Amino acid sequence: MYLTTLLLVFLCVYLLLKLAPIWEPIINVLTVLIVPFLIASLITYLLHPIVEKIHKEGLPRGVAVLLIYLLFFGGTGYAIVKGIPHIVKQSQELMENVPMFIDMYRDAVHHTYDFTANLPPALQEKVDQSFQDAEDAVNRTLTLAIELAKKLLSSFFIIMIIPFIVFYLLKDFEDLKKIAWKVTPPKWRKPGRNLLIRIDESLGNYIRGQFFVISVLGVLAALGFWLIKLPYAILLGIIVGVTDIIPYFGPFLGAAPALLIASTVSVKMTMITIIVIVVLQFIESNILSPYIVGKSLHIHPVVIIFGLLAGGEIAGVIGLILAVPVLAVLKALILYRNEDERSN
Repeated sequence: MYLTTLLLVFLCVYLLLKLAPIWEPIINVLTVLIVPFLIASLITYLLHPIVEKIHKEGLPRGVAVLLIYLLFFGGTGYAIVKGIPHIVKQSQELMENVPMFIDMYRDAVHHTYDFTANLPPALQEKVDQSFQDAEDAVNRTLTLAIELAKKLLSSFFIIMIIPFIVFYLLKDFEDLKKIAWKVTPPKWRKPGRNLLIRIDESLGNYIRGQFFVISVLGVLAALGFWLIKLPYAILLGIIVGVTDIIPYFGPFLGAAPALLIASTVSVKMTMITIIVIVVLQFIESNILSPYIVGKSLHIHPVVIIFGLLAGGEIAGVIGLILAVPVLAVLKALILYRNEDERSN
């Protein structure tokens, strides 16, 4: 039943995406308006439990909100101000070295073709297809990165209003809950509240823990790469941290750029980089995730892998990132419905 429901949901999403040209212009306008509120709501969702905990310790709510707000956005702002110059510098250096990487790639292709010249035609075709797939993947990634950078620059004003939205959402959180309670039809109030509690129990700890894990892992990766003097350490550390949000596949995606850069330095650097990545994954798998994220989702790995494959096929990288949270919400909905049917 659980798998059937998942299949139906992914089928509906797939059909909606196929009809995208019809409603895409409307979605683009709505996205510009809604995205800041969605991001602000997510940040509020992450910070509100901390505010509540401090408030219960005796600190006035207004002071607790202001304290957490300043710590979060002050720390984020400080990291951005200090980090952006280094990121820009490393990005410029990386772009300047692109011709060198292209030449190295061409040399590798020529050596591979020479090595496989005497292989059967079928194997040669597979080798050619592998190189073509790799080139396509790199092109898609670069295109996505450029488009994302353009959107961030063009949406600077919208991004700047997010902290203000977060402040008012945190400050008036209880009032907003009361308003939502009043506008909800009476027959839906108790079931809706119970459902949201179940979703929060399943998803809340996972999201908060995952954000903490990727932040710590990104910092540790950047520090590790810097200590071994790997070029573009900060950029590569950010990639390792961000890609770790994708279960199972993320570590491989994050390790690939670091190993590629290391291979342009020396074999020794490549081996040291592999050791650093293995240590990072050991820390993430055996210390950070078990103790911070834990088994909060209780979803079988096979179901998660299926969700990742479906999410990646439907929405690419965004689908990979959102697959697990969507699965968690669907699981909560299905379990709640089953419990409701049994109680009736």
